[in-house]
Parts: sequence; structure tokens; C-alpha cells
Amino acid sequence: MNIIIISADCNHIDCIRVFLILLKLFIMFGDLSQKQIEDVLHHQVIGRVGCHAENMVYVVPISYAYDGQYIYGHTHEGMKINMMRKNKNICFEVDVLQDMANWQSVIAWGEFEELTDKTERNKALQKLIDRVLPLIPSETTKLYPDWPFKPKDLNVIKGVVYRILLTKKTGRFENNQTPSFLSWG
Repeated sequence: MNIIIISADCNHIDCIRVFLILLKLFIMFGDLSQKQIEDVLHHQVIGRVGCHAENMVYVVPISYAYDGQYIYGHTHEGMKINMMRKNKNICFEVDVLQDMANWQSVIAWGEFEELTDKTERNKALQKLIDRVLPLIPSETTKLYPDWPFKPKDLNVIKGVVYRILLTKKTGRFENNQTPSFLSWG
């Protein structure tokens, strides 16, 4: 640990240098470990899919489930699905935002796959049904009309079911533990 001694006769520049050294001791930026990346992906339910087709980039939030290999999603026909069908290479982003100075962010790249096989589709739907959702979910997280009561037959759930095989993942964080005596306000 560095010990900093501030004398009464330090000039303005020295005081600023000391302040910046102290600030660096309490603010950390860095890369998330693979375990931290997996934790973020497993514990969140809203992420953003970035897709590209026909000279257009589209980024859209989705509700999802993650099993350690795939991101699973359910949607209806629209721009996102049309673009992912044309270009299967996508980017996926998810974050945990405590406040502007304390956050984690994961970006992953992968390949889109529409699930039309009944068995694979039902497995994906089951993962989406089994995820832990916030107490007050949105309409897009409710997969069927009688939610939260599971339907006897998953085939009554309409729409497009898909998964994204994640092939590369990276993560960053900021953790600001600045004590109040160093804060500006």
C-alpha cells in the first residue's frame, strides 16, 4: 500500500497529483473473468441483439434465457428475424448497471439459428419458461396467454423460437469505491 504524506506547503499541482493518485486507488476499470462473464449472462433476462443485413445495422432489446452455450429467444415475425435469417452472424450485449460508476458489460458474438424442429423448439421454450423473471414482467416475457401457468402443450405458443450459439465473449467493468471524502459533491 502506498502511503502519501501531504505537507502544508505543497503547491497546487502537487495537491492535484495527490488527489489523482488517491482517486486511482478507489476506481477500478478492467476485464471481467470468464466466470464473471458467465454470471452476467446467466443472471440477466434482457439483452440486446445486433444484426446486420442489406447495408443496415439493427440493435434491439430482447428477453432471453442462457444455458452456458446458447442464448434462447422468442419473438414474432419482423425486422430482427428477417435480418438474422439473411445474416446469421450477430452480436449480443448485456449489462448490469448499478449506477454510472458501477457496472458490468458483456459483449458476445455468435450465430443465429431458427428452431423449427418440434423437439428443439420445445426445449428452447422450456428454458424460457424456467428462467427466473422479475416480479413484474413485461408483455414480451409472457410467452403464452395464461402465463405464469404453464400450458399443457408448448405447441400453443405461437411465434418464432431461436437460439444464438455464442462463439466469443468479452466483458468489462467499472467499480468505483471512492470514499465520500474524495467525492466532488
